[in-house]
Amino acid sequence: MELVLIVDDEEDILELLSYNLRKAGYNVLTATTGEEAIDKAVKNRPALALLDILLPGLSGFETLKRLRSDGRTAHIPVVMVSAKGDEEDIIKGLMMGADDYITKPFSVKVMLARVKAALRRVSSPIKGAKIEIDGLTLDKERHEASLAGEALELTFSEFAILAALLRRGGGVLTRQQIVSEIREGQITVTDRTIDVHMTSLRKKLKTMAERIITVRGVGYRFDM
Repeated sequence: MELVLIVDDEEDILELLSYNLRKAGYNVLTATTGEEAIDKAVKNRPALALLDILLPGLSGFETLKRLRSDGRTAHIPVVMVSAKGDEEDIIKGLMMGADDYITKPFSVKVMLARVKAALRRVSSPIKGAKIEIDGLTLDKERHEASLAGEALELTFSEFAILAALLRRGGGVLTRQQIVSEIREGQITVTDRTIDVHMTSLRKKLKTMAERIITVRGVGYRFDM
């Protein structure tokens, strides 16, 4: 069973998350401070960490930064779980390397789905040159895309955005990350440019268009 590290200083949250994750078939390890979380992450190498922001001493953001800068823990998926739901906090967490962000209070079902998606992203074959999901195929070497066997005529930017969304495995892709993905093909990228690309991409994806989800004020994710 996969090991999940829960980092939170609120006992009721630790109990809620621990109970439901164990019930879902995961092993659980807990920590109440950033320092303890880093120590346990290094020693136990969890499959994923659920990390609160408002921790005593070392903040969740600083804890995330240290996890990402250490080669022994840099690969561990991190899902931020916090009452700090402002757009700035969400974007900051994602830009610092968090794989996803859940705001309190949260639905247990949503939390479990996010954990599963983050773990799937790590183990998924979509890391390779060819990505295949539910009849949607992207071949990055050939720069070809198809849906149900029918070729999709995607622009450079549309292809890059779709590939990045799929690689994210259901996690959120911020607007800034999208800009980084498509800057190669365009000199200037604005919010309006991204919106136009998304509208066009959804139109071309037809029946799968609704699986590109807008995360208001943050960016987009692909419903895996």
